[in-house]
Amino acid sequence: MTTAVTSGGEVRAGEARALVLWDIDRTLVYVGEVDRTAYREAFAEVVGRPAERLPAKGTGVTMPLAIRELLADNGVPAHEAEALLPRMLEVVPLRFAAHTDDVRRLGYVLPGAMGALKAVAAEPDLVATVVTGNLEENARIKLGVFGIDKYVDAAAGAYSSDDAHRPALVAVAQRRAGDRHAGSFHKGNTVIVGDSLEDVRTGLEGGARVVAVASGTTPADRLAEAGADVVLPDLTDSGRLIQEIRVLTDTA
Repeated sequence: MTTAVTSGGEVRAGEARALVLWDIDRTLVYVGEVDRTAYREAFAEVVGRPAERLPAKGTGVTMPLAIRELLADNGVPAHEAEALLPRMLEVVPLRFAAHTDDVRRLGYVLPGAMGALKAVAAEPDLVATVVTGNLEENARIKLGVFGIDKYVDAAAGAYSSDDAHRPALVAVAQRRAGDRHAGSFHKGNTVIVGDSLEDVRTGLEGGARVVAVASGTTPADRLAEAGADVVLPDLTDSGRLIQEIRVLTDTA
């Protein structure tokens, strides 16, 4: 069984029939330069010198891959990078956590996102969680700071801490959500909602339908060309979002 939050705030049970996998960054929230600040500080701490180049913004690449890119782009030899990577993966979440107040001060929820989260959570047969390129510690800070954790089952989600290959995270979330909500989730009843080409690729290769949202750095036409099933300009029309999810999962 799964639970849903009604407009009155009460929780009711229902049969889990479809799984909604939310991306976080630039789909639900924007945190400015805080992620990149954590990369910069972690690099200086672990490598012992300042980073001259930082990972590109808004690509959706998982944090472990972004950290590999950070090391390579700043002249760390491959054999040294492999040795340094585990320490970087420990330090980046610590540095990000140290800037939690900056996430709260500089970040914000994107237009329509909170209403969309509430609308999905209110559907008793939909299970909502996250599939994200964030390490789990970073993701949970973002979810908690903005109150998103009330509307998703974060324990059923999948994070780049689980696998650096983002498409592999779909199966992780499907399994966890199935175990927690007594459902069986597969490509036919799983939808990713995300803003980047990586989100589209994650669905296509990982086994989910894709509702792309042109709220990030990728324009709508490129999201459509990449293979998204549906492209929305933003999340302000929660009714349409629910309708599209139901059509894609055959739960209308």
